[in-house]
Amino acid sequence: MLAAYFDCPGGPENLYMKEVMKPHPGEGEVLVKVSASALNRADLLQRRGKYPPPKGASDILGLEAAGIVAELGPGCKGHWKIGDAVMALLSGGGQAQYVTVPEGYLMPIPNEMTFIQAAAIPEAWLTAFQLLHFVGKIQKGERVLIHAGASGVGIAAIQLVKLAKAIPIVTAGTQEKLKATANAGAAAGFNYKNEDFSEKVLAFTQGSGVDIILDCVGGSYWEKNLNCLSTDGRWIIYGLLSGGHVHGDLLARLLSKRGSIHTSLLRSRDKEASNDYQQSFTANVLPYFTEGASPHLQPLVDSVYPLHEIAEAHRTMEENKNIGKIVIEMPV
Repeated sequence: MLAAYFDCPGGPENLYMKEVMKPHPGEGEVLVKVSASALNRADLLQRRGKYPPPKGASDILGLEAAGIVAELGPGCKGHWKIGDAVMALLSGGGQAQYVTVPEGYLMPIPNEMTFIQAAAIPEAWLTAFQLLHFVGKIQKGERVLIHAGASGVGIAAIQLVKLAKAIPIVTAGTQEKLKATANAGAAAGFNYKNEDFSEKVLAFTQGSGVDIILDCVGGSYWEKNLNCLSTDGRWIIYGLLSGGHVHGDLLARLLSKRGSIHTSLLRSRDKEASNDYQQSFTANVLPYFTEGASPHLQPLVDSVYPLHEIAEAHRTMEENKNIGKIVIEMPV
C-alpha cells in the first residue's frame, strides 16, 4: 500500500509517498480501506522528531481516518460488516491506504456525510469533547475562552460549547478567521495580534471573566489567561505552540483566583479512557451531525490535498493558513 513517509526528522521536504507493507488485522481488529485522513499538529511534531508514536503504534503519520471496512480480524464481535462506512481516532497510521483499528474504536459515518467531511471529525471533535466534558466539566451558562478558535479543535469546541448551552468566546489571528468562528457560533472573538484579549474578554463578561480556558498556546499566554480567568475557573492546557516556559509569579496569581490548571493529551490516553470518550461522543454528539438535526453540527474542511502532496499540506499548516481541517485524500 501507499503511505505518507519520512526517512529522518526534519522539514516538510522530507515527506514523500512510499510503498509499504499493508497491515493485517489482529485479534479484535478491523482493517479499514482509508479514503481520507486529516492533518494535525501532532503530525508536524512527529515529522520533526518531537512527538514519537506511543509504544506499539504505527510509525506512519495520521491520527484519524475515514473509509470502509475491508476485513474483520479474528475475535471481532460482529459490530461491523465489510463495506460499512466508518471513521476512527488512531494512535497513528491514518495517512495510508489501509489501517488496522480495534473494532471498539470505530464510529459510523453519519448519513449523507462524505469521507472528506468525516475525516475532519475524530481527532478535533473528540479532543474538544473530552476537554470540555471529561476535563473541564462544562456546565450550562458557563463562559469558555477558546484559543486558536479557527483551528479544527477550535471550530469543534465552539459548536460543542453551544450544544452544552454555554457561551463560546474565541481568539484568532485574522479577521477572516474571526468571521469563520462567528459563523460557527462564537458569541465574541478577538484578534490576539492587535488586541489584548484579556481586556476584551473582561469587558465582554462585565468583569467576571471566563469559567474555562481551552489553551493550545501555553507559555506566552499565561498572564493574560489568568487576568481573564474567573474565580474557581479551569485553565486547560492541551498544547504548547508558544513553548512551556513561564516567567513570573504564576502560582500566586493562580492561587488568588482559586483557579486550577488541567493538562491533557488525547494521544497518550490509555485505551479504556479513550473508549469512554468515544462511546459518550458517539451516543451524545454524533446524532447531531445528521442532516436535519437541530442543532446541526458541521466539521469545517479548509482544504484537501492528495497524498502525494503531503509536504505541501504540512507547509500550509505550519504557516497557520488553514481555517478548519486540512484533509489528505488517499489514492484509489
